[in-house]
Amino acid sequence: MRGFIAAIRFLTIIPVPGKYGTQADDLGASVGWFPLVGLLIGVLSGGFFYLIGPYLPQPVLVIFAVTLLLGFSGALHLDGVADCADGFFSSRPRERILEIMRDSRIGTMGVVALFLVLAFKIAALWSLPVDELWPLLVLMPVSGRCSMPIMMAVLPYARPEGGLATVFYERDAVVEALWAGVLLLIACWFFAGIIGFTIAILTLITILLFCFFCMRIIGGATGDTLGAVCEISEVAIAVFYASLMSLLSS
Repeated sequence: MRGFIAAIRFLTIIPVPGKYGTQADDLGASVGWFPLVGLLIGVLSGGFFYLIGPYLPQPVLVIFAVTLLLGFSGALHLDGVADCADGFFSSRPRERILEIMRDSRIGTMGVVALFLVLAFKIAALWSLPVDELWPLLVLMPVSGRCSMPIMMAVLPYARPEGGLATVFYERDAVVEALWAGVLLLIACWFFAGIIGFTIAILTLITILLFCFFCMRIIGGATGDTLGAVCEISEVAIAVFYASLMSLLSS
């Protein structure tokens, strides 16, 4: 249970009183709970918009939805998107890329990446009928939080000197990655049927492709790539879902 509380503290801004789940060991043990925290965020978000959907115009509803999903994490993972974009597309050697990713300032590529992530989410949600929004709002955070254990299992830590994400690499992540993949498949099937199962497979492929890209550029993963893969997987599942629904309705 300490791991679950630690995962809530790390992945969300949900207030948790006291110091339960604040130790380094608790944070390391929280990885296996990431998918369930994603499901918690998804159920809260999807359930809320299921109730208010009929009462708000769709443009307002979509912007509200994207804002709420970002708000749950305090936009934590968007920082990883910006840092990765600034580093990966800087055309610098590996060591310099890792230095750029640690720089707190944001560059042009970081701004472009943030714009594209938000734009794709808004466009995907906007393309759906209001009554079909809530299942996707459940699945987006599930996808994002399942992607991180998968990346931890697939990639080594890229910084030899260590970093903020080192604590997650002090345990075997393979079991957590398998659990994350299975939960994503089950959740997608439960909330969206065969379409959900299809988008889950496509999203898992996207996660692995991004892992391969990270391996080629910096030789592994960092805290920033973990944040980036969370956002990329949310975008992927939203775009795949909207695209398949559009194809089926045409």
